[in-house]
Amino acid sequence: MAGLELLSDQGYRIDGRRAGELRKIQARMGVFAQADGSAYIEQGNTKALAVVYGPHEIRGSRSRALPDRALVNCQYSSATFSTGERKRRPHGDRKSCEMGLQLRQTFEAAILTQLHPRSQIDIYVQVLQADGGTYAACVNAATLAVMDAGIPMRDFVCACSAGFVDGTALADLSHVEEAAGGPQLALALLPASGQIALLEMDARLHEDHLEQVLEAAAQAARDVHTLLDRVVRQHVREASILLGD
Repeated sequence: MAGLELLSDQGYRIDGRRAGELRKIQARMGVFAQADGSAYIEQGNTKALAVVYGPHEIRGSRSRALPDRALVNCQYSSATFSTGERKRRPHGDRKSCEMGLQLRQTFEAAILTQLHPRSQIDIYVQVLQADGGTYAACVNAATLAVMDAGIPMRDFVCACSAGFVDGTALADLSHVEEAAGGPQLALALLPASGQIALLEMDARLHEDHLEQVLEAAAQAARDVHTLLDRVVRQHVREASILLGD
């Protein structure tokens, strides 16, 4: 991450945050009445929307049905206006397919799929604005949407990114920090058990620094959990008031 001074001598980043500090997170559940579950999240200037349908019968060939668990289908897309680069991405391009696969692997580790054999759960995520930490925002939005749908999970799935600059681990990278290059990782964590649902690293990082960067991402994911738990509790309170309980 050379070129820009991403970390000042006083320990502040370009946007004024400390090394382990998250960007501001705002989220809402139940944003679409037509879906079984939905959620919208903002992590800094990164904005993502997730909708969930299911569990429902397998669509298409019945041979895709799994006898002992539900099939998890995840699709990712980004709006044409989500970045400064006005390049139209065709649906199903390589990046979208890779992100969809990562999301599926993440939620297969968290959803109690064995409770719904021979069925399908669809998770659709769209990024409306990308400013770093895209995977993490998608996971966090999808977690809230799955919970809004009432689908049983082992735990929250909370995700965050981390990088390494001048001997310091940085949590929740912005687009500027990602674009500067250097070691970066994305972590999806089940905070109650500490189980890692997905871990991906871009660029090489010396093993002496790996534990420091991994712990920065894990602590940030735990901080995300605190915020998401607050959103879920607020949503439940609002729903209870509407139902007259």
